[in-house]
Amino acid sequence: MTRVLDIQALSKGFSLHHLGQDIAAFDAISFSLDAGEFVLIKGINGAGKSTLLRTIYRSYLPRGGAVVFHSAHGPIDLARAADVDIAHLRRTEIGFVTQFLNARPRVSAEALVAEPLRLAGESADAALHTARGWLSTFGVKEELWQAYPSTFSGGEQQKVNLARALILPRKLILLDEPTASLDAGARAALVARLAELKENGAAMLGVFHHPGDVADLIDRVIDLTPDAAPEEDREDVAV
Repeated sequence: MTRVLDIQALSKGFSLHHLGQDIAAFDAISFSLDAGEFVLIKGINGAGKSTLLRTIYRSYLPRGGAVVFHSAHGPIDLARAADVDIAHLRRTEIGFVTQFLNARPRVSAEALVAEPLRLAGESADAALHTARGWLSTFGVKEELWQAYPSTFSGGEQQKVNLARALILPRKLILLDEPTASLDAGARAALVARLAELKENGAAMLGVFHHPGDVADLIDRVIDLTPDAAPEEDREDVAV
């Protein structure tokens, strides 16, 4: 197997200065992730599931440990990499999928979804054509494609977000509750797209409130609950 990610003794916590308190999110977590592997992160509320994903994505800086990503240019520790390198990897190799859309004012749904393709070098027409296809796949009505997502309902915004986040294949995909608020058709489209990306070698690390949505894709489970076994096989997934 081709290694994609090595998490080495990763720790994260938060200091509440106004209360004089320190809250640990997780401590000394270690695991690896290979190409084409789907790993579910589970744990009780407050165990640090989403925090772990954001630390890997480098939205948060860890307190200790390493996040070694095996990029196309060689291994790089995301915990210590320069911001310019992180920005480049986010554009080209690492995707982060959440239930929330950053809907910029006066930018249409189709333009927002097409943007990653244009930044990757596709022509404006080709990018727009592909974007419309994915908007349709995720169930966004055609009359909304040229409208501004900032005016959409939460569920419709989420569909636009998924189309944008998954339009380009990525080497590593981090998934933070992407099925929340989705209707059945959009959930099916999401699972089908994730299965396609997995088949093509994408490594995926995900947090799901309802893991049954992706039960057929899960290879391993990592439980962040204190005192829990660090890893389980897919048969132990609670669906």
